[in-house]
Amino acid sequence: MALLEIQGVTRRFGDFTAVDNVGLAIEAGEFFTLLGPSGCGKTTLLRMIAGFDPADGGRILLNGEDLAGKPPEARPVRTVFQSYALFPHMTVEGNVAFPLRMAKTPEREIAPKIAAALEDVRLVGFGKRMPQELSGGQKQRVAIARALVTHPTVLLLDEPLAALDAKLREEMQIELIDLQKEVGITFIYVTHDQTEALALSRRIAVMNQGRVEQMDAPSNIYNFPRTRFVADFIGHCNLLSGPVIANVRGVVTLDVKGLGPVDVATGSKIARGSSGSIALRPEKIRIEAPSSTPPNHHYRGTVAELLYMGDVTVYKVATQNGTRVEALRANSESGRAQFFDVGDVVEMSWPVDAGHFIAE
Repeated sequence: MALLEIQGVTRRFGDFTAVDNVGLAIEAGEFFTLLGPSGCGKTTLLRMIAGFDPADGGRILLNGEDLAGKPPEARPVRTVFQSYALFPHMTVEGNVAFPLRMAKTPEREIAPKIAAALEDVRLVGFGKRMPQELSGGQKQRVAIARALVTHPTVLLLDEPLAALDAKLREEMQIELIDLQKEVGITFIYVTHDQTEALALSRRIAVMNQGRVEQMDAPSNIYNFPRTRFVADFIGHCNLLSGPVIANVRGVVTLDVKGLGPVDVATGSKIARGSSGSIALRPEKIRIEAPSSTPPNHHYRGTVAELLYMGDVTVYKVATQNGTRVEALRANSESGRAQFFDVGDVVEMSWPVDAGHFIAE
């Protein structure tokens, strides 16, 4: 049995359905992420788990116990917010001690619990400081220490790194991974940042308009998206759409506007005439100078835009009929900022198994 089971949970605000019949099963000790754009329902779902919002339908079970009617303080669940929510008039020790005193923990037990919590988040020696004396990353760690000090069954984290700069956010991601492994508590993490979700999670639930579009391991979410939304939302992806004109021995051929026949390997039994898309990541595309006699499945175009990003250059290539394909090439040659310029004619190619077929 899963540690946390979300069974057909729905939450409405008037005529708007924020969470629509969502079902999830989250295992003990798992780092699980709810990922999606703003307004997709991920934070509302988190608030229902925490007990801040009631569900209009369905059940939330923790260790088999229905949480309906239990107030937040009675649940073995703690939440870390993006705003940190530290008490500015209390020291670090005072902030971490607050939930212990609310729980009427004997005074003799509080000091060692605070010390252990601060050691977990690598803030030994910071106990006497005030929140305004801390950096953003340190404040976030105090908030996590305060949430962990009562040893909850589940820790909920709502966009906890969104306010940090890019470098500090990356450092905190590594710290969160290490901390979760060390304490062994189930983390449920909410973010709209795809890169963050892929880096942190054991499993991801991608949400859209109140529903879960796909729940899977990060590598499967990235390489084998089940819907156009997931393919388009996670990282950069070319979606090559068109009718199916052939399906022979596990290879489907689509007639893609601006490219013509494009093959993709798939185990799906797709009928001719049905519609579909090929999700093709830019790094899977080979881009080179055109040859005099291009073989099959090579597609010519002109570099319309390029973006130099240090280790790689991203090219947007326009075909003769106006279709744009995004390709990525490593800048492996020392001192060269780019391989092609805007206006250069190039040739694109990729293996038949490079793309992923999505039925529509």
